[in-house]
Amino acid sequence: MTSFANIAPADPFDLNGPEDNVGRLEDADVDLANVPLLTPEQERKLWRKVDIRLIPILSLMYLLAYLDRGNIGNARLDGLVTQLDLTGNKYNIALTMFFIPYCLCEPPSKCPRPKSIPTIQASIHNPSIAAWLTLFCRWLPAITLIWGIVMVLMSLVKTYAQLVGVRACLGIAEAGLFPGVVYYLTLWYPRHMLQYRVGLFVGAATISGAFSGLLAFAIGHMSGIAGLEGWSWIFLLEGLATIVVAIIAFFSLVDFPDTANFLTPVERAFIVWKNKSHNVSFGEEERFAVRDIWAAFADWQVWLHIVIYFSIGVPLYSIILFLPTIIYNFGYSTPISQLLTIPPYVVATITLFVCAHYSDKLKMRSPFIIAGLAMCLIGFSINISNAPSGVKYFGTFFIVIGGYVAVPGLVSWLGNNLSGQYKRGIGMGLHIGIGNFSGAIAAVIYRSQDSPRFILGHAIALMFIGIGFIVVPIVVFLYKRINAQRDATQRLALERGEKVQYSDQEIRELGDRAPDFRYTL
Repeated sequence: MTSFANIAPADPFDLNGPEDNVGRLEDADVDLANVPLLTPEQERKLWRKVDIRLIPILSLMYLLAYLDRGNIGNARLDGLVTQLDLTGNKYNIALTMFFIPYCLCEPPSKCPRPKSIPTIQASIHNPSIAAWLTLFCRWLPAITLIWGIVMVLMSLVKTYAQLVGVRACLGIAEAGLFPGVVYYLTLWYPRHMLQYRVGLFVGAATISGAFSGLLAFAIGHMSGIAGLEGWSWIFLLEGLATIVVAIIAFFSLVDFPDTANFLTPVERAFIVWKNKSHNVSFGEEERFAVRDIWAAFADWQVWLHIVIYFSIGVPLYSIILFLPTIIYNFGYSTPISQLLTIPPYVVATITLFVCAHYSDKLKMRSPFIIAGLAMCLIGFSINISNAPSGVKYFGTFFIVIGGYVAVPGLVSWLGNNLSGQYKRGIGMGLHIGIGNFSGAIAAVIYRSQDSPRFILGHAIALMFIGIGFIVVPIVVFLYKRINAQRDATQRLALERGEKVQYSDQEIRELGDRAPDFRYTL
């Protein structure tokens, strides 16, 4: 019988999961090769147990992240612009100052990892390794606590300069959440089960749009209490809520499958075995090499996927940041405008979950991205027209739904198609870090002087959507062609009786260029 070594951390952006997920069981000695298989019903119950324990608290943290970065749009209608004298493009600059540090800090904000991953497996009794594992489970609540404090401070700003400074601090604090949670989920779920969980997690961001409008409507009635305007109360109360959730997360987040007390020894063993047997990604690199950096930067798919990110990111961030303002300019009052932001997000949340489920089931990503682009095209086309206000409001449903339907696919498609742990980490870092600059673009294209129709902002969003319609089919075509070429080469070799063998080192160096690797469409 062999005991389990400590679990090997995956890359934060590794949506294929860790290569050697072998966990530690302190109270059971189980042979990894003979882990008892669970019945389908037992396995469903196990994953439901894991979902219930992990997804709600992580989703709540992500919900608050999007709530705190986007509530400035609601605060704008509750006196922020007037009291801080945000004339001209000052409001747009304040929005942009969130995204610049956020994008710069997101790739480097991968959680700390030991110098040598194998030392984790070989040194399960090493106090420093145990401390590192514990540190990661405190990392996510810690940054949540920090940005909650920043939000409280934002309620106290008195000048434009202070607002810009606090928004920049908010971007720095929130940057580590998304890669950290993706990293955490890869340690629990096999590759084919991860997309749906990412969808549930991202769905929290969609729900935040509904909460933001509802809370802003309620909190807006507190204007004048304790000498604070309505916008100050929005920041203050939502910041305090974030602090409370961060404290809860400190105590509720469990660490890793091999030490999870809410699971039985057999359940822990099964999850560890499942990850090891299903998350082995062809061509994984065991040790970092400089060639991994060059491989990521030189890979055509990384840069085309960044363009696709922009094609969805600009429309999505446009609606996140400016939906209350857009609806207000339809002619509704401030309270009604806040309430009318809720329905689009509710419908988008439901649609997102359905699409994420079928994306995993069909093992397809591009169709859902195309569908999201199509819905955004319809929505922005309606809003740039001379249609009545009611019709334009209906168009905002298409924009919100389309943007959020495409997000899980954007996150996972490139991750599925980059092989090699470090190449994938660097490639996804570039993808997300550069792609999130789309938020900075969205922050400046909806200018106050363009109200009420915001033709410039809608037109630029439509331009990026058009780029997406060009680039996504190109990427799909290239993936199909490469897959077909590799199929043909293998068939020809089989017909000739040829057998080409590669060493493990050669396989690792080839990564997604290996003859057995097939790109996800």
